[in-house]
Amino acid sequence: MSNILDAIYLRRSIRVFEHRKVDREILIDLLKAGMAAPSASNSRPWEFILVTDEKPLGELQNSLAYGKYNAPAAVVVCANLSIAKNESAYRFWVQDCSAASENILIAAAGMGLGTVWIGAYPKEDVVKTLRKILVIPEEVYPLNIIYVGYPAEDKDARTQFEESRVHWEHY
Repeated sequence: MSNILDAIYLRRSIRVFEHRKVDREILIDLLKAGMAAPSASNSRPWEFILVTDEKPLGELQNSLAYGKYNAPAAVVVCANLSIAKNESAYRFWVQDCSAASENILIAAAGMGLGTVWIGAYPKEDVVKTLRKILVIPEEVYPLNIIYVGYPAEDKDARTQFEESRVHWEHY
């Protein structure tokens, strides 16, 4: 990838994946990118659940109304406020974990992988389903699931830039 903007524009929601595993080292690289994200007062409240086993992955794909895609891997991005470095995490964990998620999405695009973000928090039914399938304790909050795999569909790069949504100096 010649330029970070290329990876950003290339990042698209992929919903059809090749039947091909993603190597553990690649998944670890995605998590390293996620953990390089900024967080409020460097609180770093995130934890990640990697799901590559067919049984729990199949349970996720069959149980989630908006998660019925054939990805070979999933990253569940969670916040564990008990490990956060400071009090800022209590107010900003959603933003912190969203920044980590976006880093994962962009890194994956730059590595030729496809991803799709499936929201969890604040949808109580989705959070409850994730807690049950992945045995997530009550003090840990799953923000989203990011399906990861090799794309079996092509989507053009895009920016979705709309100048009418830009305000200079004041609204």
